[in-house]
Amino acid sequence: MTTYFEYPSAELQKELSQIANAMVADGKGLLAADESVSTMGKRLQDIGVENTEDNRRAYRQLLFTADEPLNDRISGVILFHETLYQKSDDGVLFVDILKNRCIIPGIKVDMGVVDLFGSEGETTTQGLDDLGKRCAQYKKDGCHFAKWRCVLKIGKNIPSYQAILENANVLARYASICQANRIVPIVEPEVLCDGDHDLERCQKVTETVLAAVYKALNDHHVYLEGTILKPNMVTPGQSSSKKATAAEIAKATVTALQRTVPPAVPGIMFLSGGQTEEEASVNLDAINKYNAKKPWALSFSYGRALQASVLKAWQGKKENIKTAQDELLKRALANKLAALGKYEAGSVQTSAGSQGLFVKDHAY
Repeated sequence: MTTYFEYPSAELQKELSQIANAMVADGKGLLAADESVSTMGKRLQDIGVENTEDNRRAYRQLLFTADEPLNDRISGVILFHETLYQKSDDGVLFVDILKNRCIIPGIKVDMGVVDLFGSEGETTTQGLDDLGKRCAQYKKDGCHFAKWRCVLKIGKNIPSYQAILENANVLARYASICQANRIVPIVEPEVLCDGDHDLERCQKVTETVLAAVYKALNDHHVYLEGTILKPNMVTPGQSSSKKATAAEIAKATVTALQRTVPPAVPGIMFLSGGQTEEEASVNLDAINKYNAKKPWALSFSYGRALQASVLKAWQGKKENIKTAQDELLKRALANKLAALGKYEAGSVQTSAGSQGLFVKDHAY
């Protein structure tokens, strides 16, 4: 087995590491606004708004044009393909609005999950075939990072070795294609919170999955300093009778990361995974307060846990835009403080802060 390969050029290494480090600087996090047309439709339906392109555009415009404090709390936005090419009411591309605010535009590039033949309901993620071509175009159009989500489930016999290995290799191939096109890959192996498993089982599965992912990234010569990890927090299953405190979640999560994630990775930006807005902030804060070796920035990349209160306040009405934007700013502040280990539980009140956001077998 040969060990010969070439590191990326010094110029490429510098560009990728600068982008990745900017994404996790100063406690800032990502706004995941990459919901597909169908998923966005469900969000709009919940507030009685029709799922049209213009309504989706109006909602994203609301998010991207919130007042100045947003720049200090959000480092980047994950966009959906449609959104990347949409414009504001006055004709400015959303991507240019973000760039002018020093918010880094990113893009969701996976094409969704498909069943793994012969498995117990397990999946892999598709979209590799033309990924290089799409990444080249996205870079040209202003995107500097990408997101690709793989999903693993916990059950009596799963995740299987087949699913763990397949998804790890898919993530590694995606990451290498992104880097070849000067795009920082967000590596997202999500262990779903569906199920009745306890905290310990989730920790062990998360460790096994992450170990496989980093072996695959190494095999594919991915430059770790130019990547971001987007994992689940280690929590008991949604149906578990054994609940866990924020301190217990923090200990299990940090321990799992210590055992698997190389220090070369600049940042770990957690997904919210169906937690309430407040839970996502409190648990992130506990993770950052936990006294242990943590060589990476630990921040957030939230979708539902940044937007639930925004949607509830907006209701599709122009006169509610400012109120909805204020909800976004408050939740973004809570999460920035949590990423710095300075959040006090309950200190930020938002209209849907305690609303359950869990969706079974969640897909984007």
